Amino acid sequence: MSISTEERRIIQDVLDLSRRKTTQMFPQMMENPVARYNDPKQLEQEINILFRNFPIIIAHASDLAQPGDFLTHDDTGVPILVSRTQTGKVKAFLNVCRHRGARIEDRPCGNARTFSCPYHAWTYGLDGALRGMPHPSGFEDADRETLGLVELPCYEHFGMIWVVPSVQDKEIDMTSWVGPFEEYLGGLDLGAHHVFQKWALHRKMSWRLALEGFQETYHFCSAHRHTACAGYLDNQSVHLNFNPHVRHAVPLPKVLELQDQDPQTWEYRPYFMDQNYLFPANFVQVMTDHVYVHTIIPTGPGTCVFQCMMLIPEEPKTEKAKQYWQKNYDLIRVVFNEDFEIGEGIQKGLSTGANQHFVFGKYECGLHLGQKSIDDALAGKIVA
Repeated sequence: MSISTEERRIIQDVLDLSRRKTTQMFPQMMENPVARYNDPKQLEQEINILFRNFPIIIAHASDLAQPGDFLTHDDTGVPILVSRTQTGKVKAFLNVCRHRGARIEDRPCGNARTFSCPYHAWTYGLDGALRGMPHPSGFEDADRETLGLVELPCYEHFGMIWVVPSVQDKEIDMTSWVGPFEEYLGGLDLGAHHVFQKWALHRKMSWRLALEGFQETYHFCSAHRHTACAGYLDNQSVHLNFNPHVRHAVPLPKVLELQDQDPQTWEYRPYFMDQNYLFPANFVQVMTDHVYVHTIIPTGPGTCVFQCMMLIPEEPKTEKAKQYWQKNYDLIRVVFNEDFEIGEGIQKGLSTGANQHFVFGKYECGLHLGQKSIDDALAGKIVA
């Protein structure tokens, strides 16, 4: 697979840092107030801005493979109904009837020709248009054109289904929004990948704490001493700032082999795990031969849901292949859980007053960049 100029630079940086026995650093440490993790007003602001105005990954394109396929999603606090229309377009709506506000669809997923409200049987098409109602003579003056399901911005990009959980009067140019990730992640053809596993974990920790577990590798050889530590160079990550997004390249030990090779022969993916942060709460974690896509959503003060899908290049055709991917899945569940158990422990200690702020070290670059993006968005400096 060809290597980009950006990836060549990452390799050069890693090799240079290794030779100098150092790592990527910012000029100063950063103090982050503890209130950002447990203040209900702070969380309310984050939900109203970050989780109402920016695209959130909620599914893989294969979840809506055929016309009529639909799914429901509620974890953002907004009831969402997503369908693939007969023309193949993916659309998202508020899962709310326009008559008396009942929930239109209660099933998590399925296939349908229309959606019918369980209360009074108002019926809607896959495109959200109002198709019919019992005893229409009682609603002669109703303007059916304006009584379709309320549409939400919805995009199919990188093989993922993205939804903005609020009514917007503008379209987001997803290619511009993801910026430098377009060529890299687009080249992975994730829409053609097979979803090997999909899961959701409700945890008793701030969504911020869950997010930060993927933004630095300083913790790898302590939190993941018996799991992930040996698989990567200790605290040798390289971060590329694509404000508000971040490419976080984590090198495997064998990357040092490239020091003695002609740079023209270099490959990138076999030597790195990339934890790509797509603001505000999405990650595309590219491993050497498969990918994890996860989204972290606040569900309340001190609680969040971690949604993840494991994507593999093709559906396993042999028992040996199934066992190989299952082993990878079992390991990542252990590694993620190690982070989440620590995060829940941190959450329990927030109210003690032991810390007024947390300290981000100079080499915890992803924490610095992620916090700045959040601050900028809350201040109105970032829009999708």
